[in-house]
Amino acid sequence: MSKDTGKDDGRGRRHAAGWFDIRNIIGTLLGIYGIVLLLTYAFGGSGRTASGGTHTHANLWMGLALVVAGIVFLVWARLRPTVVDEAELAEQKAQDDGAAGQAAP
Repeated sequence: MSKDTGKDDGRGRRHAAGWFDIRNIIGTLLGIYGIVLLLTYAFGGSGRTASGGTHTHANLWMGLALVVAGIVFLVWARLRPTVVDEAELAEQKAQDDGAAGQAAP
């Protein structure tokens, strides 16, 4: 599978899924949640202690972990984009419509 993102290869138009790729959505959300936790750690004051009274820095570590996980998802989507083949999708839709038409009485 090539990384062709907009050329016609005789079979139809192929393009990358872009922001509709679920990895981009997950990576963005994880990054946002991580930044929120880091901001909570930085400006939260008394929220730094656990219920047992130990000084754990949970918001800091989970925030960093979420930001790193978000970056991993975004880099993964950038390096290995999902390629959508419009001709193949049209063919599959035609087959599904044909199968639905035959099943109707």
